[in-house]
Amino acid sequence: MIPSVLPTYNRAPLSFVKGEGSWLIEADGRRFLDLASGIAVNVLGHAHPDLVAALTEQAGKLWHVSNLYQIPQQQALADRLVEATFADTVFFTNSGTESCELAVKMARKYWYDKGQPERVEIIGFEGAFHGRSSAGIAAAGGEKLTKGFAPLLPGFVHVPWDDRAALEAAIDETTAAVIVEPVQGEGGIRPMEDADLKALRALCDAQGILLILDEVQCGMGRTGRLFAHEWAGIVPDIMMVAKGIGGGFPLGAVLASEEAASGMTAGTHGSTYGGNPLACAVGAKVMEIVADPAFLDQVRARAGAMRQKLEGLVAAHPDVFEGVRGSGLMLGLKCRAANTDVLAAGYDNAVVAVPAADNVLRILPPLNISDEEIAEAVERLDRAAAQVAASGA
Repeated sequence: MIPSVLPTYNRAPLSFVKGEGSWLIEADGRRFLDLASGIAVNVLGHAHPDLVAALTEQAGKLWHVSNLYQIPQQQALADRLVEATFADTVFFTNSGTESCELAVKMARKYWYDKGQPERVEIIGFEGAFHGRSSAGIAAAGGEKLTKGFAPLLPGFVHVPWDDRAALEAAIDETTAAVIVEPVQGEGGIRPMEDADLKALRALCDAQGILLILDEVQCGMGRTGRLFAHEWAGIVPDIMMVAKGIGGGFPLGAVLASEEAASGMTAGTHGSTYGGNPLACAVGAKVMEIVADPAFLDQVRARAGAMRQKLEGLVAAHPDVFEGVRGSGLMLGLKCRAANTDVLAAGYDNAVVAVPAADNVLRILPPLNISDEEIAEAVERLDRAAAQVAASGA
């Protein structure tokens, strides 16, 4: 008999009932260090007092009115995002996959309004993840996402992650945009080199096509800058945001330049819940904290400490790990043993992480994790690695 919750997840045998900062408390009372952050969502950890206060205050005033009316909290958050980024305008969604849907529509509508309706193709990269909607899986193209869901939404082309010649060859008179994650998350914590991002921006400019960045997982301070593309000194035309922007409350956004968004006029897109007062009140508080240069300085310092300790972990367990990859506090342990075995041993030692492709274990702690918690987390990973080695897995 099918369970009451649709069985689309292979869930761990854990039931967390409370969170405190970088810690999760299981129903049986065990305390786990959280190196997952709800898959890069809880950027300020669990039950951050400022976020709780923002949500509680707004909850006592107004929850939902719909986008038929002005929403002051939405306007305030949009203004913060425009001030802090390349963007001229923002549309709020509830998730990353909704942001992908709008980014695709925005790019195609741009060319339609420019009198070039044949420009519909969007070029993506092998190993990508852009959500699980019809557009998201078509944009990513991997069999793991698309198998059984044909016919796929047309208008997407895929090229290898690091093949510049293949990318250039894929561009033709039907190309509307290129979509890329500056750091692939589900794909195994694969950063695109700064030089390659610069070259991609230059290629899009030379060919007159739009650049869409998916910063759903790598944005909101995760790499030590507010958004990962800032390291390369470039700007996109359209950017997808979600996960960390709500600090745990469902919230996403599409940021765009005035030019790229020029086709999105009244009636071309909408959302019942997107940008509601509750989400935007929390999002504004997250932005206030995370966009502070002093906070980002601390993220970079913590990232350096975390990476150094993980490098030591790899050196201590060469039969279990191959190396460390990633940027900021978006790190990956490339495993020799099965990453699922390391994950399970982590659970046994009360530390939580996230598996990814290419046999990688993602390390995505809250951005405000303390140095002491970093040391304790790596000690627990050390015990987990020793357990895996002893088992001969």
